[in-house]
Amino acid sequence: MREIVTVQVGSFANFIGSHFWNFQDEMLGLAADPYGDPVFKIQSLNMDVIYRTGETHQGTTSYTPRLLSIDFQGSLGSVSSKGTLYSEGSNEPSEVVTWAGHVSTHASEPQNKNLFLQSLYQEEQDVALTNGNNGEAKDSQHEIQDTDIVRCLDEGVQFWTDFSKVHYHPQSLYEVNGLWMDVKQFDNYGIGRDVFMENLRGEEISDKLRFFVEECDHIQGFQFIVDDSGGFSPLAADFLESVSDEYTNTPVLLYAVRGPSSHMSLSSRKQTVVRDLHDAVSFSRLSSFCKMIVPVGLPSLSRSKTSTFLNIKDENPYHCSAVYAAALHSTSLPFRMEPLGPTADLSDVFGAVDVNGFVQMLAGQSRQNMVAILDVAMPSPCLSGKQDKQSLLRNLQPLTPEVAEDVDDLQAVESMIVHGAIGSVQEVIAYQFLKLRMQSMVHMNVQPQGQCSAIYQRLVALSQFLCHSLQSLVILSASMVSCWEAQS
Repeated sequence: MREIVTVQVGSFANFIGSHFWNFQDEMLGLAADPYGDPVFKIQSLNMDVIYRTGETHQGTTSYTPRLLSIDFQGSLGSVSSKGTLYSEGSNEPSEVVTWAGHVSTHASEPQNKNLFLQSLYQEEQDVALTNGNNGEAKDSQHEIQDTDIVRCLDEGVQFWTDFSKVHYHPQSLYEVNGLWMDVKQFDNYGIGRDVFMENLRGEEISDKLRFFVEECDHIQGFQFIVDDSGGFSPLAADFLESVSDEYTNTPVLLYAVRGPSSHMSLSSRKQTVVRDLHDAVSFSRLSSFCKMIVPVGLPSLSRSKTSTFLNIKDENPYHCSAVYAAALHSTSLPFRMEPLGPTADLSDVFGAVDVNGFVQMLAGQSRQNMVAILDVAMPSPCLSGKQDKQSLLRNLQPLTPEVAEDVDDLQAVESMIVHGAIGSVQEVIAYQFLKLRMQSMVHMNVQPQGQCSAIYQRLVALSQFLCHSLQSLVILSASMVSCWEAQS
């Protein structure tokens, strides 16, 4: 087993993470469905890489993400920081009294579950009731309509837990005590600079991460998703420095994410200067403690190619985070594939690689702190070979900000992931897509130089394509291209 521990830091990072884990939960449900499509039962996709098996206090087996989530106090909404699977204990005061003075209790009112979470709870109750009646389902009147749930999610999401289907381990959720949810004030590097070290927060966060790392047989790396647009950036940088000291040989792949609201024009020159300084310091610090950093977050998704088939509202983080989560889901697939043996069947998937091998392939063995560009075509264009290469490549939309579109880096190394292709034709699709990229480079007389040449040849040999059918109507293609070295 080569496990990955995922760390989500900041509000928008947790919005992306919530969608990401919903995707995984959906895949697990489809794989367990005895009447579901057999394509979802592919054994070569090992979910244990990012999930852990445990046991609740009641002796029930649990399967929860190997995840550490860090956010504002109060950001969990109606979900307890102890999760939903484990006993939360009583909120009543202890009967053991050691203080004879006056006691004053101040408690905030718990958040109510929205319609979506209520529907999930109702489904769980129905399943439990069915199992209790030896499989005989009882007719129940569902007052919550699907249209109401869709409207609730589309218009009423306030917290990232409002649309989360996943059960979390108590060690997964960490609210920064004393740091209440006020994004407008917690908006630059200087404000969050000392948050990690204050009040033993650093020790508490490190202990939670250590819980997941120590139960791994052979950890292959960390996957960090960091909202670097505000005060969580320095917290993440200090945490990453601690991680790099404690787990020296464990690679970190970092996604620096931002919502469209972070790109809004500022009203004064002073605010603009502060934001520019924040961007420079944040990027320098974060890139210093990871093998590869991938900036993700466009000023507007609604005006990008991704909106061709999607109705995206930039002001709604529930919308924007879903697109980024879909891309991150696909880029993480190589790390979860089982290595193929000599008798393996290629009809399902191929292209397995671990985090360290993936980074080395893109960045080179002697280099680190590389920056990568993330491109996506969602849904993927037709890969039958009937269209010319330029029209195919024009479908790719960079999700990395400030990247010139329709321009190829002449010394770039790419990893391309075709997601959702039918197994019987995946070799043809992989060949066609790789052929188009090769033809494009040859047409421009591109000759990869230096270390890049060897890596490129290795890439061609591996043909880094992962063809795993999820939904027949959705095909996702993601491309990561390393283009320049981060300067600290």
